Amino acid sequence: MKIAVLGAGMVGSTIALDLAKVHSVTSFDNDVDNLIALKNKNGAIESVNADLQRFDKYNEWLTHFDIVVTAVPGFMGYKVLEAAINVGKNVVDISFFPEDAMQLHQLAKEKNVTVITDCGVAPGMSNFILGRYNEEMKIDSFEFYVGGLPLHPKPPFFYKAPFSPMDVIEEYIRPARMIENGQIISKPALSEREIINFDSVGALEAFNTDGLRSLIETMGHIPNLKEKTLRWPGHLDFIIALKNGGLLDDKTILVNNKLVSQLETTTNWMIKEWKLDEGEEEFTIMKVILKSKDKTITYNLFDQTDSTTQTTSMARTTGYTCTAAVNLIAQNLFTEKGVSPPELVGKHANCFDFVLNYLKDRNVNWKMTEKSF
Repeated sequence: MKIAVLGAGMVGSTIALDLAKVHSVTSFDNDVDNLIALKNKNGAIESVNADLQRFDKYNEWLTHFDIVVTAVPGFMGYKVLEAAINVGKNVVDISFFPEDAMQLHQLAKEKNVTVITDCGVAPGMSNFILGRYNEEMKIDSFEFYVGGLPLHPKPPFFYKAPFSPMDVIEEYIRPARMIENGQIISKPALSEREIINFDSVGALEAFNTDGLRSLIETMGHIPNLKEKTLRWPGHLDFIIALKNGGLLDDKTILVNNKLVSQLETTTNWMIKEWKLDEGEEEFTIMKVILKSKDKTITYNLFDQTDSTTQTTSMARTTGYTCTAAVNLIAQNLFTEKGVSPPELVGKHANCFDFVLNYLKDRNVNWKMTEKSF
């Protein structure tokens, strides 16, 4: 199949390289260096230097493709997805935009296309897992913890961003929605700190972020739902200090007689400070816990940088979940028209098993344990 991948950053390039093993792939990006780096890894991948916010060009660019992958930063993700749907293309999206993707459901149905959104590691695999087990058991509680972290943290941040720093900061600002005792509530991002010990890395801090997304609506019958982000100790205190100092405020400030955005200034600083150094090792860690009255199901993931290909763990765990979904559509395993978050795909046993096996084939290994009471 002919597949267009919009965005050739860390995750987008990983997606393109994986899909190119089987499909004809063209990568679109406004950064020539990203496209050159991708072409150097696989010369068969076609590249188009494009401003992906030129939505009037999408019909010209995408007409001849079978499936489109949207792997752009969150701030532009909704409009990119909308434009791709308007061209009448099946889409898998990992841009994790803040808007409600279901607002595009009717458009996708009218265009007779299949769209899978939020198809990364989290959101993504967390949704696939919940969707599957929601078909098999009455779940009383669902929670998951996730983080992408440097293997060797350094002060003052004790963190590097394996994906877009803008999206990370957005998570630190936006109130965290969750369900407690059957009620949808919001709590401040960064709140309710707890320490969790993992055999693989030791103690990490967990805190509230707004990662449930579509699950608030699709799984609202479950009495308790929550998501927390994992970071090395020390990171949260530094971010709270920045927040309390106003450095994460969406306001304008005067710098060198020019009005600039405080949040944008901080974000630009973070992009430089949080950039992974070449060859720097990182890992993705995640725990998903589902509880009923008589058993607990736990899925654990610990994945590190692939030293052979120098592919980051976050790119692998996010990108390969996305490419698994692309192949679900390509192989007609999932054909429902409209917008579907991963939980509505994973509820089908054949789709869930396909994704897990697809990841396993790429050495991304989820481990499931079950404890009965």
